Amino acid sequence: MNNLEVFKTHKSLPMTNEKRLGEGGIRIGQFQNQKKPLISLITVVKNGDKFLEETIKSVLNQSYKNFEYIIIDGGSKDGSLDIIKKYSSNIDYWVSETDNGIYDAFNKGMRVALGDYIGIINSDDVFLPNALEILEKYITQYPSCDFFFGSVKKHWGILHGYKPHKIYYSWGFYSSHSTGFFIKKSSAKKVGLYNIKYKYHADYDYFFRMIVKKKLKGMATKKNEVFGIFRRGGYSSTIKFYDRFLEEIKIRYDNGQNLILVGIIFLHKFIKNLKTIILSK
Repeated sequence: MNNLEVFKTHKSLPMTNEKRLGEGGIRIGQFQNQKKPLISLITVVKNGDKFLEETIKSVLNQSYKNFEYIIIDGGSKDGSLDIIKKYSSNIDYWVSETDNGIYDAFNKGMRVALGDYIGIINSDDVFLPNALEILEKYITQYPSCDFFFGSVKKHWGILHGYKPHKIYYSWGFYSSHSTGFFIKKSSAKKVGLYNIKYKYHADYDYFFRMIVKKKLKGMATKKNEVFGIFRRGGYSSTIKFYDRFLEEIKIRYDNGQNLILVGIIFLHKFIKNLKTIILSK
């Protein structure tokens, strides 16, 4: 399935050739009926039992209750599946099966999401208790907005704001993908799914298509309106700088960005990080 495929509404994921270790959740037996905006929260995990339970609890303890929770497990061999089953009666849908990486798992979650808005929280991050309450306030005040970036606390400070003009030369134009980013489902259908040919930063490609190509409109919460905590040492920290650097440039090239500007960005970043690039190869 390509990245432009629109989402289909399923109670659960259809069976594929992938090895499925389990499936469950509230949705298997019933649909939810919500009066307020329904927010779909997606957690993807593979062998992440160290922090998964903390993530799940932070979702279930939200003061705003009109949400559904989806967990996509990539066939974990540790205790992750046991943790998921422990909370199965509070999870709307979960599945454990092999996948083609983290962005393939995101796509699976988006395909089954029934909410008016979709957000992702990684299996080592946590929401603060009023995260969805803040989001609902913005949804109510700005109903025409396609997406929102909430402030997120990282180990060195607060990531906040949204500056779309910076996307043409920098990826540091938003707060956070996990925990902070929420998109209206009808708007997400215009963007399509994550392109799984990108292994490290398909979120950058998604945002480029969302902002530059589809010209969707978004906004950020105030700095002190923090959605959650982004834990240090996640998936992105395992990627070699050189591999990440090349994919970031490829994303710009593939999306048809001005070649002269792409070349300037490449040379500037290459020279600036030459020592790191040599060491990471």
